[in-house]
Amino acid sequence: MSIQLKPKLIAVITLVIGVLFITSCRNKEFSIPKTDPDNGGLFLPDGFGALVVADSVGPTRHLAVNDNGDIYAKLRISKGDSGNVALRDTNNDGRADIVQRFGDYPNDGSFATEMRIHNGYLYFSSELVVYRQKLIPPNLIPDGKPEIILKDHHPLQWHNAKSLAFDKDGGMYVTFSAPTNVCEIWLSVPGYSTPVIQGQYPCPQLNDQAGIWRFDADKLGQSQADGQLFATGLRSVVAISWNDDDNSLYAVLHGRDWLHNNAPHLYSDWQNAVLPAEELLNIKEGDNYGWPYSYYDPFKNKRIVSSEFGGNGVQEAPGFIDPIMALPAHWAPNDMLFYKGDQFPDRYKEGAFIAFHGSTNRTPYPQAGYIVAFIPFKDGEPKDRWEVFADGFAGVDVIADVSQAKYRPMGLSEGPDGSLYVSESKNGKIWRIIFTGDRSAFGEPQLASMAQRKSKSYLKTPDEQADILSISPSK
Repeated sequence: MSIQLKPKLIAVITLVIGVLFITSCRNKEFSIPKTDPDNGGLFLPDGFGALVVADSVGPTRHLAVNDNGDIYAKLRISKGDSGNVALRDTNNDGRADIVQRFGDYPNDGSFATEMRIHNGYLYFSSELVVYRQKLIPPNLIPDGKPEIILKDHHPLQWHNAKSLAFDKDGGMYVTFSAPTNVCEIWLSVPGYSTPVIQGQYPCPQLNDQAGIWRFDADKLGQSQADGQLFATGLRSVVAISWNDDDNSLYAVLHGRDWLHNNAPHLYSDWQNAVLPAEELLNIKEGDNYGWPYSYYDPFKNKRIVSSEFGGNGVQEAPGFIDPIMALPAHWAPNDMLFYKGDQFPDRYKEGAFIAFHGSTNRTPYPQAGYIVAFIPFKDGEPKDRWEVFADGFAGVDVIADVSQAKYRPMGLSEGPDGSLYVSESKNGKIWRIIFTGDRSAFGEPQLASMAQRKSKSYLKTPDEQADILSISPSK
């Protein structure tokens, strides 16, 4: 005899099963798998190891790890469907046994970025649309067709990535980055053989771009008009995160490019390579961070007026918010994670990991970045300089051209046991970083080998004369 259950009863049963599953996952003691003998090619502080969870799943942007250890990654594909990938480890060896593509939505550009888990939903974005799908334990693939949370009315253009962060009060923060380098226009001027580059004032892109907007995380079918401008003057932000410790929003800014190209009479090739800073920002409502009228000079520790708006390379730009830490130029910070777990030593608690995708435009000096860095925090403030946490992604000592880097670290996520997961955007390799040493004995000696790596050509400030490359970048 078959028994017919009413839809409401089925929904209640499903909810109960889901709650029990999530509770069991949170209470579960996750076994720590063995790391690879070579740590998957990574260099890490003493006491840490790594293993390769999956290899070549496809060019991968951000990723998210669920309470049960399932991994969801956003793929960088520009057409077709199935732009997401789900991974599951079924035998607890730390490696993905099931790798399954999914995503019933149109991919609209190769810089689709975000993948987040929030309140039982998987949130992800194409370049122009923010979606979500319900996660129904114990299923690997989310249930139903993706719901549209937000649509961007702008066309496909530069810096379209929609990165997300969620506060504790139902707010969803979305980046709308600027489609230009410095809101520039090219003018033909008599007597000049090349166009004169000038900035538009006031910059019209500040009206609905170059900022972060706040939306309702649970409301469907929103447009930008439904949101509230939270902060402005932000050229391009891909790494954004809510910090539960001080209940505030943080972001890492991609600084502007082409100082020498736009004003060769003011800036040398060397200055073009080391200026301006990428900026670690504590974003407050109503803040203005100065783009496109200024940039942050990490050597002068000041905001400087952009040459396109009349600056001379030294004139200070008052009235804008400074970063809480200046980071090396053009390193392309593409994800940030505040560590909450207990697996790593205490010094990592509440600190920020940043994935640096790596520079593309520091020629004739070596390209730089291509690491996962760590910044210790105390009382809501960064307390030291950045540290090299994971290195070895690039696979070469001198990077003349970005194409020479074997991997480019991109996404970060924390697993339920406190492991750190890292994705990369060229081939789709995913690493899991684990601490297996003595937490109580971890200190400066265990960090010494990583501090020495700062002398690598792709991590140090180049010498103005000695470090000019004698080889031509590959094409």
